[in-house]
Amino acid sequence: MTKVSQASWDEIYAGHFVVSVEGWRISIYNDCDTLDYCEECISSDGRRWSFGSGDRFGTDPIAWLSTWEHQTLERLLKAL
Repeated sequence: MTKVSQASWDEIYAGHFVVSVEGWRISIYNDCDTLDYCEECISSDGRRWSFGSGDRFGTDPIAWLSTWEHQTLERLLKAL
């Protein structure tokens, strides 16, 4: 995972933080220094998933994470 955004997780504090993971560009929302939800994922071949506020509960990939996975991802994002 590499940071695409120029600002760090702490500098953004509340807003979108973009990372690249194995060809995927992923925009994650930082809500006051807390991992909140995935805004958008785009693959290198153009496949795309976007968050929709009217989407059913559980369709956000961040919601699929266990507590441990959520905490680990948040720690990794803060370290970038």
